[in-house]
Order: sequence, then structure tokens, then C-alpha cells
Amino acid sequence: MSLKILFIGDVVGELGRYGVKELVPGFRKEHKLDLVIANIENLAHGKGITPKTFAEIQNIGIDAFTSGNHIWRRREGFRLLEDAKLQILRPANYPPGAPGRGFVILNVRNKRVLLINLIGRVFMKKDYDDPFRKFDEIISQTANIDEVIVDFHAEATSEKVAFAWYAAGRASLVVGTHTHIPTADAEIISQHNLGYVTDVGMTAAKESILGVKKEDIIQSFLTQLPIGHKMLKKGKILFNSILAEINNLQTIYIKRIDQIIERG
Repeated sequence: MSLKILFIGDVVGELGRYGVKELVPGFRKEHKLDLVIANIENLAHGKGITPKTFAEIQNIGIDAFTSGNHIWRRREGFRLLEDAKLQILRPANYPPGAPGRGFVILNVRNKRVLLINLIGRVFMKKDYDDPFRKFDEIISQTANIDEVIVDFHAEATSEKVAFAWYAAGRASLVVGTHTHIPTADAEIISQHNLGYVTDVGMTAAKESILGVKKEDIIQSFLTQLPIGHKMLKKGKILFNSILAEINNLQTIYIKRIDQIIERG
């Protein structure tokens, strides 16, 4: 029995929240989705999560939530990570003692789906544990798993591709996040039929720079001074996602589902 999965790229700020609220319920019906996952590390004004912003999207049809290095920007979000009833993950390869958990087993249509969140180390500012060996550790300590999905949150394309080949045969689907720029390489790789994309992209203001008001980012480059980031509240919204069908630790098909809507 195969499962249809929708993975949504980094949801950024108010426009990102609006985008998923508008599109996810319809997508669930249109594509007969079994599981919807979204990366929400930028949910609250572009950095971190809060109880209020999470409540906005909690019951719209997203089953589980991954994140990345920005998830820690708002301390009020820590208790959401620590709530075992909420399927919110932070990267598993943070050192011991970090709030929350890095993987969860989801029961979907009588299948046990292992969802893992990892963070890369190349070009990143913190000293994370090895994501490759953390993947090995998680796989070795979980039993009776039917499918494995990994959000690999990383900067370097080479690290993402290397991890995908490393996980082939043990994962059903590996999706890259973090750069907010969608890549065109959604494909099935290796003899193990692993579904892979280097970066899903983002759900955020289209006429922005990675979801932030473009004038602020340009000014920061021009002056090399710290500039506060402003988020747009109306305009075009870019919705980036990956649709995949998986079965028996393999991907049957994978394709991009990208859409633009507008909030006036």
C-alpha cells in the first residue's frame, strides 16, 4: 500500500501562514494525500515559532512539522517543541540537552512512518553532531518501520546530495530545506528508488528576498550594517512543495507542486 506525501517548503511569516491556510485543505482533497509535512522554522515573523502563530496552522490539514536552526529564535516556542502531543521536530543532531525531539513515528493508514529532521554542518555557524551518523543511530534504534522520510536542513548542495546517496535503501524520501530557493532536481535516484530534491523552496512573499522585505536586505548588502527585517503582509505568495508517492522504502514518483496566490 503506497502513501501520497506533500512536503511544504519553509513557511515564512504571515504571508506564509496565509498561503498554507488557503491551499492545504484543497490540496489534501485534490491529491488524496495521506500525509502532509511542512517546515515551520520561520513561521513567526520570519524566525522561530510561537503558540499564536502555530495555532493558526495547527488544524488546517498538516500532520507533522519539521524545522531548522531558526527554530530557537523565540523562547516561547520551546514549550511547543517539548509538547509530545504536537508533531513538531527540531534537527535530531543538536547536542544532548536541546529541547524537543528530532524524529517521530507517525501511524498513517496502518503504516509506521519514521520522520527524521537533520541539519547539515557545511557553511553553518554552529557545531552540530554528525547528521550521517545520527541517521544511522536513529535507524538502528527504531523497529518495525515501513517508511522513512528525512528533512535534511542544510546550506551546501553537496552535503545534501551526499546524504541522499548515503540514505538510499534505508529512506523512502529525502527532501532538502533551508535555502528557500526551489531546485529543479526532484527525481528518483539510485537503484533503491529514493525520492530526492535538493531544496523544496519556501511558502512566503514572492516579491521578497527569502521572505523578507527586499529593500531591507539590499540595504544590508550596501552598508554592511545590521538592518531589521520587515515582513510583507500582502501581495503575491509563492507556495513551493513536493508531491511524492512512496511504498516499501522507495519512491514511486516525485514532482514539484508550485503555485502563486495573492493576498490583497
